[in-house]
Amino acid sequence: MDLKLAWKFKTFEELDTNELYSILRLRNEVFVVEQRCNYLDTDGKDQKSHHLSGYADGQLMAFARILPPGVSYEYPSIGRIAVAAKGRGKGYGIELLNESIKKVEFLYGKSVIRIGAQLYLKKFYSSFGFVQSSEIYLEDNIEHIEMTRQIR
Repeated sequence: MDLKLAWKFKTFEELDTNELYSILRLRNEVFVVEQRCNYLDTDGKDQKSHHLSGYADGQLMAFARILPPGVSYEYPSIGRIAVAAKGRGKGYGIELLNESIKKVEFLYGKSVIRIGAQLYLKKFYSSFGFVQSSEIYLEDNIEHIEMTRQIR
């Protein structure tokens, strides 16, 4: 396993312009270019969220946003979960999810967490205690499911 990531955890207002640019670039590389989805990534939820960024050698390798209850779901949520292509296969996704769950618990206490997950990642999210909680639905032509993690 490669070196652990150095984490930054900030509100939208705390992000500087370079951090915000790096976050939006990573999300566009993963969700728009790689997955060939023509969609508006800036959905108005970033300003209400906390932003978790993982860096290796000064480069953004992993990102997730932590959404409060009532923004996407009635429960806190983790969204825009992304690992840079050059950071894959190094355990960064596992590290990102573990850190994201810790941050949800830091902000909201032990809580149910709900995510909208791409169907092909169901097994990955299941390993963190998430269970499918909706039927399959299409979002940007990609099969998704809602998954819920109960209080542990």
